[in-house]
Amino acid sequence: MSDAKLRGGIAAHAFGGRFRLLILGGEVLILAGMGLFALALSRGDADRAWQLFHVNWLYFTGLAGGSVALAAVHKIAKAKWSGVVLRFAEAAVAFFPISLVGLVLIFTLGYDHIYGPMHEQLHGLSHGKALWLSKPWMFGRLFVGLSALYYLGWQLIRADLLPDLADTRDLADGKRQQRYDAMLAGFDGSAAGRAANEARLGRLAPLYAATYAMVFTLVAFDGIMALQPHWFSNLLGGFYFMGSFLGAHMLLALMVMYAGAQTGVWHLISPKQRHDLGKLCFGFTVFWAYLMFAQFLVIWYGNLPEETGFVFARLWGTWLPIGRAVFLGMFLIPFLGLLGVLPKKFPGTMALFATVSLVALWLERYLLVMPSVTALDGPAFGLPELGPTLLMAGLFFYMYGRFARAFPMVSPRLAEITVTLERHHAVEDHYDHDERASDFLAEEA
Repeated sequence: MSDAKLRGGIAAHAFGGRFRLLILGGEVLILAGMGLFALALSRGDADRAWQLFHVNWLYFTGLAGGSVALAAVHKIAKAKWSGVVLRFAEAAVAFFPISLVGLVLIFTLGYDHIYGPMHEQLHGLSHGKALWLSKPWMFGRLFVGLSALYYLGWQLIRADLLPDLADTRDLADGKRQQRYDAMLAGFDGSAAGRAANEARLGRLAPLYAATYAMVFTLVAFDGIMALQPHWFSNLLGGFYFMGSFLGAHMLLALMVMYAGAQTGVWHLISPKQRHDLGKLCFGFTVFWAYLMFAQFLVIWYGNLPEETGFVFARLWGTWLPIGRAVFLGMFLIPFLGLLGVLPKKFPGTMALFATVSLVALWLERYLLVMPSVTALDGPAFGLPELGPTLLMAGLFFYMYGRFARAFPMVSPRLAEITVTLERHHAVEDHYDHDERASDFLAEEA
């Protein structure tokens, strides 16, 4: 197959998905979540509702930011195996505006319900720490930091989209064509112009990755550690943003199957590609366990009351079952399940372990936040908690689906690189020890 015909065939799939499940399901979840949220507020359960809003904001903000960081890292490494599936991670950029709105709501309507217990503990702290944890300073640095991060993230994804918009403009409908023409204003489609755009991608990707680490460290400090101001951990920032990065890989593993089927490119997503993604999921699962143990070990051998109290509150008594579930779902089950080669390549097992990991990541965010703020004796999940969870999940799915309908969900130029590379492997008969010819795309695909 000629390269022109190959790219044309891939471009035809760029607009193939309608993503009805995400959009319609997201709308249902949004309506149900808003109703339950309002009911909780009217029934005097505002504390529980806003605290779970905060948990879900941390979770879905992490998934969105981590997904764009995943795309940035692939640009930095100049990865060629992920050309068919990378846009499935980039689509999470659509949640960024919702995240900013959620931050504003947390520091206005929900502030006293979330940060009220923190203010009770500020007495006795130094003036500098009390000022650092004050509402204006905290909101100001988070809003500015996240705004800068989201601007960089959108510029990164936009730069990656522009060549694809130019290549697929004639295949788009009227509304899409108008949107593409507005975005393509000033874009040079010549070879030199595309090379300049790639160079810009090369600058934006590391800038976003570095900013992601710094800003999400602030999010962890102000959104989790500040809730218990006498406790501190320098490692919590890395623990949060790398956990989000792991979640982004697990989310991509699920979206590879759903979006791949929606766009009609499932036949171009080979076992080799799924294996590569599975190895990353496995590797960052192990890295999460390393960070968790590194944080726990220092607290254990230091044995300082201001440090051990945070751990005891979460791994003792009524919170212990949640802690066990986090350890099982974040590490033990995915580690054992993805240890072999075949579970990474087989879609069913990969989806199972990715789902377990994502659920456990939500429980981890819940465990990090709730013992610091709740007035209850232990974990609880009722209608006040269900409302904000459904609302935030619905917004995430809906915004992802809207992006998928608005822009090409398969990049013809990146997918062509991946497909051509796999064809080269088949021609040269060059495989690693855990690869077979059947793992690569066949010529007829």
